Amino acid sequence: MGRRRYLAYTRQIAMKSWRKAVVGTQATVGQAIAAIESGSIQIALVLDDQNRLLGVVTDGDVRRGLLRGIPLAGLATDIMNRVPVSAPATLPREDRLQLMRQKSIKQLPLVDEGGHLVVVETLDELLEPAHYPNPVLIMAGGLGERLGALTRDLPKPMLNVGGRPLLETIVRNVVQQGFGNIFISVNYKAQTIKDYFGDGAAFGAAIKYVHETERLGTAGALGLFPTPPALPMIVTNGDILTTINYGALLDFHNGTPAEATMAVREHKVHVPYGVVSTSDGFLDAIREKPTESWFVSAGIYVIGQSVFSHVTPGASIDMPTVLERVIAGKGRVAVYPIREYWLDIGRLEDFEQAHAEFHEVFP
Repeated sequence: MGRRRYLAYTRQIAMKSWRKAVVGTQATVGQAIAAIESGSIQIALVLDDQNRLLGVVTDGDVRRGLLRGIPLAGLATDIMNRVPVSAPATLPREDRLQLMRQKSIKQLPLVDEGGHLVVVETLDELLEPAHYPNPVLIMAGGLGERLGALTRDLPKPMLNVGGRPLLETIVRNVVQQGFGNIFISVNYKAQTIKDYFGDGAAFGAAIKYVHETERLGTAGALGLFPTPPALPMIVTNGDILTTINYGALLDFHNGTPAEATMAVREHKVHVPYGVVSTSDGFLDAIREKPTESWFVSAGIYVIGQSVFSHVTPGASIDMPTVLERVIAGKGRVAVYPIREYWLDIGRLEDFEQAHAEFHEVFP
């Protein structure tokens, strides 16, 4: 077994093992001890019936509880730490590592915005370079018409940003985070991309190409896979600059019952006027210069094997339509808010912004 496969295998074992450390609110101290011993993270995780993290129990908590006279048949909630150190699942890898070092802890529960447990990360995992067997599909077949003359001779993902093609930054970022199994969907000026990246060996990856003979939308390339990947696939648009933690996104998805996960970004619009509300021709209220906020698609997804059944081979379709079909079929689509840097290079002003910010974001 190669080193990458071994590390991926051990990571999967560790992810399964922490689940053995989960107990409910009615668990006894004895059951918490059994959970500590059966898991690999040396703590027991106390969750409510909604999977929210209520506290953790360590060996030290058990010993202190016994000294206070709490029996093995007593409730684990009576001895647990009710304010354990945890972190948002979206926290970047380096920040997670720094937090664990600051707090001198070897385990860090990662939770979503509702406090639901997503995964437990260990210091050993963070110190070991991550390697994921999951495939990554980069959608690079668009025309980039809104960028005018800039994309007359080059596909948009190959535009120079910060001294190298935008697509190279995406590939290097993906590889650096431990994802080496990459597919690139190509159409417009496809040979330019294929000549530049080749088989991916120069970038530390194995790159294959999904060739669209005609424009198939933002999800049509999924229909060109002869067999859907067995593992969840990360899909990202090829015109996005971001520092998103793909591993945390994947861990989040794996911790949900969803068929797919959509990364979303908060988008705010400031209205520079007083907004008037009326009814029956009379004034109800005035909101002075409000700021409205929505979540918008970030163009990054995790899709499970079942999602491919919603795409007809060779047919044009966009990802929002695919996800709507998943929902219509009683499937679930999880939402993952990202807080990291993110810029969609769709317009000339975005392209100029990317140039201005690149070396600060990607030193």
